[in-house]
Amino acid sequence: MKDLVIIGLLALIICFKLFDISSDIQLGIPQWHIAQEAMLLVLTVIGAMYLSYDLIRRSREVKALAKRLEHADKKIDNMSTQMRSARQEYSQAVSQQFETWGFTKSEQQVAFLLLKGLSFKEIAEVRQTKEKTVRQQASTIYGKAAVDGRHTFCAWFMEDFIQEHNQDLAANEAA
Repeated sequence: MKDLVIIGLLALIICFKLFDISSDIQLGIPQWHIAQEAMLLVLTVIGAMYLSYDLIRRSREVKALAKRLEHADKKIDNMSTQMRSARQEYSQAVSQQFETWGFTKSEQQVAFLLLKGLSFKEIAEVRQTKEKTVRQQASTIYGKAAVDGRHTFCAWFMEDFIQEHNQDLAANEAA
């Protein structure tokens, strides 16, 4: 908006300057004075043209940026939808694996919280049980899953993703 005000003021100055020069010519003012005012008029016209061009250019850039932002927002919305869907599918796959291992409902709850990275103390607080109970359930979970601890238990669920990633890296390096 301020650019339009400046351009408007410059256009007004140009009009007044043109009127002043034509009045000076009619009044017989010395040529050097008319040349000086003409030079100021030319500089004002150049400045107004430059500002007008710059305003139009920036306006186009803002519109292009707005379109890119809108497009990016749509992509993020799609990605969020995809991520929610993938998270839900992964959660279902984990639940199925828990059932395959024969986890009880409370063991499943503890196992999910272990996978989320909560400590035994935090799990006990969330489940309103004793930490010792959580430790015993975790030990049972590790035994049923045939792993030797929390890290191996968590890694069991990530192994397939890491393996695929390593295969992708190896394929890219070979190419």
